[in-house]
Amino acid sequence: MAPDLTPGPRVPARPGSGRLAGVSETGAMTTDSHEHGRAAGVVDGTAADPVGPVGPDGLTVGRAAALVGISVRTLHHWDEIGLVRPSGRTWAGYRVYSAQDIARVHRVLVYRELGFPLARIGRLLDDPDVNAREHLRRQRSLLVDRITRLQGMVQAVDRMMEASSTGMRLTPEEQVEIFGSDWQPAWVGEAEERWGDSAQWAQYAERAADRTPEDWKEVAAEAEALQAALAATKRAGVAPGSDEANALAERHRASISQHFDCTHSMHACMARMFVEDPGFAQYYDSLESGLTGWLRDVIFANARAHGVDPETATWE
Repeated sequence: MAPDLTPGPRVPARPGSGRLAGVSETGAMTTDSHEHGRAAGVVDGTAADPVGPVGPDGLTVGRAAALVGISVRTLHHWDEIGLVRPSGRTWAGYRVYSAQDIARVHRVLVYRELGFPLARIGRLLDDPDVNAREHLRRQRSLLVDRITRLQGMVQAVDRMMEASSTGMRLTPEEQVEIFGSDWQPAWVGEAEERWGDSAQWAQYAERAADRTPEDWKEVAAEAEALQAALAATKRAGVAPGSDEANALAERHRASISQHFDCTHSMHACMARMFVEDPGFAQYYDSLESGLTGWLRDVIFANARAHGVDPETATWE
């Protein structure tokens, strides 16, 4: 159905010229019609969109812009670069957009929303081998693909939000029962306060939220076995950099990677922290005297074996 517009005389542009009676190629009023242009609503050579007489089958640029939800400036730009040119102009110089013009604007908007640059959009729309219906099929397929990707991103964010708000789903009593009487439930809150803004904490929280008490019992048992192996290997005098020590370092890194992805560079950073942080140092040395420094050396040697300088390693 044609838009409900006030009828008025409409003079289309002459094919190939773009020139109107009394209007130059740039849209400026010629000398002979200057005063007439002011009376018709043209100021300084520019039609004062959106006010102006239009035909019953077209929209002025202001009304077209309002209809599709973009700015008049955008439509002016698209006209200038030949992306969407109005089918004609009124006797006063107003751009007039037909139903076909508006349909093209909508196709441009969809392609732009999909991330296509304007130059490519123009080539796509002017492809002689593709008709309007084929553009709709193509755009629908692209939009469905994008919706699928966005839904996947939303689900990932939802999981992160849930994980960050839940984390370990164990009561304080369950934590002490599983991790031992030396465990302090407050440590979880302290760790979140210290690292809660990091990507690694988000990974930990997401993984922790999915673990059952039985899962945590397995994690605790593996950690206890690893601690015993560290202490026994240190007592046996195994040298850092040996195959046995490197294998143990990888086992230690794998235990951390249960909670968040730990690279060799990150592992070296943690080894430095074990020595520098009194709490970590006291914990490891309580398992075996001097274990903290030995473990650092073991992790450093393993990092070097994987091409990482532990002295300059950074948290990735």
